[in-house]
Amino acid sequence: MTSPGDLELNRRDLMVAAAATAAVASAPSGAGAQPAAAAAVRAPSKATVSMMVNGEARRLVDLDTRTTLLDALRESLQMPGTKKGCDHGQCGACTVIVDGRRINSCLSLAVMHEGESVTTIEGLGTPDNLHAMQAAFVKHDGYQCGYCTPGQICSAVAVLDEIKAGVPSHVTADLTAASYDPTADEIRERMSGNICRCGAYSNIVDAMSEVAGRRA
Repeated sequence: MTSPGDLELNRRDLMVAAAATAAVASAPSGAGAQPAAAAAVRAPSKATVSMMVNGEARRLVDLDTRTTLLDALRESLQMPGTKKGCDHGQCGACTVIVDGRRINSCLSLAVMHEGESVTTIEGLGTPDNLHAMQAAFVKHDGYQCGYCTPGQICSAVAVLDEIKAGVPSHVTADLTAASYDPTADEIRERMSGNICRCGAYSNIVDAMSEVAGRRA
């Protein structure tokens, strides 16, 4: 008869045996396995979303409720101007304007914008009739590779509206002022969420300053 002292069991064997025991104990019975499998492959929830996009009423039917506004614009509405950069809300390439406020569309679900008004880069101007900000970006060479440019321009337009409305930033000196001067510091602070890996920042400030009415 083997005594306990004669057993040879190393740590690896013990871990393997414990894992096997746990797997057997937690394995579902034949009757319980089918509902679990059915839940795992359950179809995603769908919804119909209506919104105004660049002044036009658009209706997205049977949209997966997990779809971001960015993907809805690019994939469902075929508007590729809004770019997918980091997809984590850190670069600003996906910036659009919703009801007058700029947002990172990669961080917002499309179903959250039922009935709202969305403006993308396609809605700001056309090649034959550029928005003032688009024209200023061209004049001051505010872009290089161009990938971040749609988000930069959408943010720039919204930033000047923020300043005009008297919304303060972290560098605003007087919080009691009725309005704020679009200084270079104000522009840089407010645009800090938009990354340009080509480094065209100074040119972007010049473009925004001109549109704001200051001498670039």
